[in-house]
Amino acid sequence: MTSSDFGLGWQQATLLRRYKRFLADVRLSDGSEITLHCPNTGSMRNCVLPETPCWYSVSDNPRRKYANTLEIVTTPGGHLAGIHTGRANGLVKDAILNGTIKELQGYSLIRQEVTYGQEKSRIDFLLTGAVHDPRDCYVEVKSVTLMEAPGQGMFPDAVSQRGSKHLRELVAMVQQGHRAVLVYCVQHSGIQWVEPADAIDPLYGKTLREAMVAGVEVYAYAAHLEPQQSLVVLNDSLPLVIGKV
Repeated sequence: MTSSDFGLGWQQATLLRRYKRFLADVRLSDGSEITLHCPNTGSMRNCVLPETPCWYSVSDNPRRKYANTLEIVTTPGGHLAGIHTGRANGLVKDAILNGTIKELQGYSLIRQEVTYGQEKSRIDFLLTGAVHDPRDCYVEVKSVTLMEAPGQGMFPDAVSQRGSKHLRELVAMVQQGHRAVLVYCVQHSGIQWVEPADAIDPLYGKTLREAMVAGVEVYAYAAHLEPQQSLVVLNDSLPLVIGKV
């Protein structure tokens, strides 16, 4: 297993609350309280439980209003969840480079944040230069932290017009003769499979199924989380439970 080290010496604290979408208050070991940046645009449904352990990273950027960033929380079920959605792309890139994501091997060039499509999206990764496949490969990454029933990972955790838009763009790439891939980056230690959250966003579920029928490939990979070592790494593929169109 290879590792992706997200900074040195993550600090442990006790989560008190998450509010105003991008803020979280925590209690330090000395009893003092500080406010962290919460890097998650979703609802963080089933992830936030007051008075539970959490871990945060520290930045030395003097321009930041909040120097500390919430990274990992303890869920109501006692699992760990990596709520920093910005980490997902780095995790997937590492997993491509180290061979963990077997479906995305053999490409000589990886480009990030490339503008594409009629709806002016930015693809997370554009893979090119594969000897075995002349097609360009467009890769979209989504971070999964919502677990409803035990083991049941779901995406999205809130209505996501952006998620449906990205699926439409991937379908368009397939129609143009390219390869298109969606990777669910599962940052939750209790999730054992992934499925669309139809009850939360039925349009996303419908669009996902239609995209798969159109030729978009979908994979899920789980992260191993060791916050005491400031360590998160993708290491296992997970099954998908998609259902019929």
